[in-house]
Amino acid sequence: MVAEMKGKSKLCLQVEKDLQWLSQFGADTRKGVTRLLYSTEWYAAQEALKEKMTENQLTAYYDDVGNLYGRLEGIEQNQKTILVGSHVDTVVYGGKYDGAFGIIAGLIAVEHLRKTYGMPKRSIEVVSLCEEEGSRFPLTYWGSGHIVGLYNYENMSQEIKDRENITLKKAMEQYQFGKGHYKKPFRQDISHFIELHIEQGEQLEKKQLDIGIVSSIAGQKRFTVTVQGESNHAGTTPMTHRKDALAASCRFITSLLDMSKKYEEKLYMTVGKLDVSPNVPNVIPGKVSFSIDIRHGEDGVLDKVEHEIKVMLREIAINAGVTTEINRWMNEKPVQMDKNLSEISKNISKEKNISYMSMVSGAGHDSQVFGPKLPTCLLFVPSKNGISHSPKEYTSAEQLEKGIQVLIELLYKLAY
Repeated sequence: MVAEMKGKSKLCLQVEKDLQWLSQFGADTRKGVTRLLYSTEWYAAQEALKEKMTENQLTAYYDDVGNLYGRLEGIEQNQKTILVGSHVDTVVYGGKYDGAFGIIAGLIAVEHLRKTYGMPKRSIEVVSLCEEEGSRFPLTYWGSGHIVGLYNYENMSQEIKDRENITLKKAMEQYQFGKGHYKKPFRQDISHFIELHIEQGEQLEKKQLDIGIVSSIAGQKRFTVTVQGESNHAGTTPMTHRKDALAASCRFITSLLDMSKKYEEKLYMTVGKLDVSPNVPNVIPGKVSFSIDIRHGEDGVLDKVEHEIKVMLREIAINAGVTTEINRWMNEKPVQMDKNLSEISKNISKEKNISYMSMVSGAGHDSQVFGPKLPTCLLFVPSKNGISHSPKEYTSAEQLEKGIQVLIELLYKLAY
């Protein structure tokens, strides 16, 4: 162990130490991290990060929804701010890298730049975004969405509740957010957003590459399908006369997943939720509802797949003697990352002999909220076995360091 420690760089040791430090806020019984929006653990993490920002000689402050900023003031006046960071919240029983790495990496990078080069020409702010995951309340990107003006908490927080029936408004006000004590979250003074994140997939690891430079974040469509058949006795209804909603649903789901193969590995299709009624052993299922999640980097392909899904659903319904209804409740367009920032990131990687690839992100990130509004760059480091949203989430310190090296150089080129 001593030999291993001696072989690691100072930056490696620092990022390991800081991530472990942040993971104590929300450490759970499954050796993971559970840090939900406006929870005790969430607030403790934000307060600890605020103290660390101050120790790093950054001006630390909240906005009125709980986004936390650490500002390194630029020398040149009337210049917009470069924003770097990620989200501090986690899923239930999550890992210590998702979101947290982007915040810690931003702090390490800015501290290195300040100590090495002094104050920047343009201001840099490290942001710990208050929410991205949607793990407590039925919303996502609560932090970044307010910064770009997609949300207005004054109109929304009364209606939204968590599983314990606590309103978003009450949860916010517990920590004095949403009361006007802090500056309003909407901003128009940001020039760029940079996010460094774990991949949460296997592409980089399989190809033995160090950095993923994201060209776009895949669009998503989500549907709820309801299949209406007829409940009847399992022992007296002939097989040829049944209107079995579950059997029809299974045929459709199998056909759906088979259909995805013609799009190779660029289309992701998931049926993750299934409700069967009456859900008893000796009654033919009369009603089934299930979810469909489809993702692709091109909007035209998503539209084409939606059409194919509807045609297939009608055909199977006719053959099975059931009726179907499909409701699309999410339609997020693919978001392009800034080509100039991607090109700069590629050149930095080449100069530093860091291997990289361009890629599409199948997972959503705060970058997809910033991307349509301002130049945005999303960079990935590998994830061990592609595991994320789990206590088993892991990226080696050496791979984390390479991501930070690229981030430092990118911020230097933009701010100095």
